[in-house]
Amino acid sequence: MKLYTKTGDSGSTSLFGGQRVSKASLRVEAYGTVDELNSYIGVVRLKTNELPEEDNLLKHIQNDLFVMGADLATPGGTKPNAKVPRIQPSDFELIENKIDYYQDQCPPFQFFVLPGGVPAAAHLHVARTVCRRAERLIVQLSESSPEFEHIIIYLNRLSDLLFVMARYINLKSGVSETEWKVRG
Repeated sequence: MKLYTKTGDSGSTSLFGGQRVSKASLRVEAYGTVDELNSYIGVVRLKTNELPEEDNLLKHIQNDLFVMGADLATPGGTKPNAKVPRIQPSDFELIENKIDYYQDQCPPFQFFVLPGGVPAAAHLHVARTVCRRAERLIVQLSESSPEFEHIIIYLNRLSDLLFVMARYINLKSGVSETEWKVRG
């Protein structure tokens, strides 16, 4: 089987179930941004090879993001018997537990911080911003497809996790956070 099919040459793509939509559709933009987030977390993982617990967590999140992409690419009512994986409340409960763990390891949050620090932390901040963009797109998509509430919750928690992981990794690396100061 060839990688290229030429079916998208006209600017359309297929959703799960066969429905053709524009590659510029909000749904395609949403799952494309989730794919971008997944790829960026892959970049973060290049920097966490000496942090096995964090690396394993990020790999788990990457798997969740693949599930999320499949979920987003499947319109409601598509093949009721199809076994499309879906993000479940237990998936974001794990994220919440990890947020609590990392937050307990860090000093209390007392000011806004500028993104940066060691490479892993800086990349986590970029992943956090991509996550927020994906969340905004899916919130917009949910206005016409309300079945994505669970994905919105997951991404909202994930962006918090990526932030607190960046703080934790900087702390563990001995790098101080840079406080945002109002110029004036």
